[in-house]
Amino acid sequence: MRIIHFGANGWYARFDEGFDETGVTRVAAAVGLLWGDTFPDGVVYVSYDVRPRSERLASLAAAVLASYGLRTRVSSSAAPLPALEWAVAADEEAIGGVVISGSDLSCDYGGFLLRGPDGGPVSADFALQVDRHISGRADERMGTAKSVDLVSPYVSALMQEVDRSAIGARPLRVIVDPLCGSSRGLLADLLRSCGCAVAEIHDGRPDALGDLLSQPVGPWVGDCGRAVAEQGADMGIAVDGDGCRIALIDELGHLVASHDLVALILEHLSVARGLRGRVVVTTATSVRVARQAERLGCPLAIVPVGFQRVYEEMRERDVLLACEEYGGMCVPQHLMERDGILAALLAVEMLSTGAAGLTGATPAPKLSEMVRRLGQSLGHMDYARRDVRVDVATMQSFRNVLPGLNPETVAGRRPCCVSHADGLRLGFDDGAWVMLRPSRTQTLVRIYAEAATTAERDQLLSSACAIVRARGLEI
Repeated sequence: MRIIHFGANGWYARFDEGFDETGVTRVAAAVGLLWGDTFPDGVVYVSYDVRPRSERLASLAAAVLASYGLRTRVSSSAAPLPALEWAVAADEEAIGGVVISGSDLSCDYGGFLLRGPDGGPVSADFALQVDRHISGRADERMGTAKSVDLVSPYVSALMQEVDRSAIGARPLRVIVDPLCGSSRGLLADLLRSCGCAVAEIHDGRPDALGDLLSQPVGPWVGDCGRAVAEQGADMGIAVDGDGCRIALIDELGHLVASHDLVALILEHLSVARGLRGRVVVTTATSVRVARQAERLGCPLAIVPVGFQRVYEEMRERDVLLACEEYGGMCVPQHLMERDGILAALLAVEMLSTGAAGLTGATPAPKLSEMVRRLGQSLGHMDYARRDVRVDVATMQSFRNVLPGLNPETVAGRRPCCVSHADGLRLGFDDGAWVMLRPSRTQTLVRIYAEAATTAERDQLLSSACAIVRARGLEI
């Protein structure tokens, strides 16, 4: 029997290395036991992604959960993760949700994720309880789950969050790239219903196109950028496999930095819509978002890396926008989780209305112009991350020395501020910074840096990597 470890981010494994009917049954039984004892007759929603095996495994998980007295509702089709989260949050009787999805991992992987009663993540303590209750053998108990449509109510809710008439008044030409993920067809149809002319690429099944399910970054959004340039579109939108994050492509086919996108959306919400509230970011998020919050008069909260920390801050109920270091955005009034579909709709609304500081401009500004003016307002910064892989022993050693690590200079520059609150973060007087942080889930040291130029950023990254290597940690 394979060992299964259920962590704060759920359980992921290759299909040929244990993510199978036996493994899913064992985890579902642990969840059913815990939820069934605490919330007898509670409602649980189950959804799945577009991987060929996910539907069968989701049905199996739903049947196991139902055997513990839970009223289980399983999606009638593959659905974006935010659709499941919205269904849970919208149902007062719902105690949580289960998602069978490999997320941004390759098609060889499956995943078992949990969501709490507000659609947000479950606590680390509950995840630990699940891990401890996983039996060594499969549970043969099976109940009956009800099939429900999770997507249509979610789509209706999304349409309440955007100004369809404003988008229709200045309809855009948009290239949508769902990367063969769970948002295929959905975002494209939503934009068409708003009056946009939409072309969708990579809308097939992932098993037919290989390892395309991925994060909307770097080389994976190249096809979207080329399609925008070739077809003369106003913008391109690439969506990750679960529909949680997006990448924006300007009319020239260039990728918009994720933190520039966050800053633009924040301005749209604050200026064009007149909304107020705090902004929550992690310690590894670009300073551009912090500068934008200050510029707009929005109070800023900085929390350690990890969406669980962002979520806990959002529970104060006074947050306008929250984001993590990868650019995933959350608008708590809609959902206590990241929703890439909503972010995409807001971006289209922003460009259609000429918002982000350019409200009322005629004709509507180009996306590249919005980004350029944003840089003028906030100062140009280049952001990047590198990972240094280590073994288990050296990871522990690094954790031990990290609290006392305080280099006098990095890349020939003397830090003006040092923080050990979440690893080691060194700041410089021009706003540049570099951060070393051991991963909580992998044997990696993550290194982040941001500076006014690409060369300065890369020097900080290289110098930080050298600090790791000097301690003999890199494999």
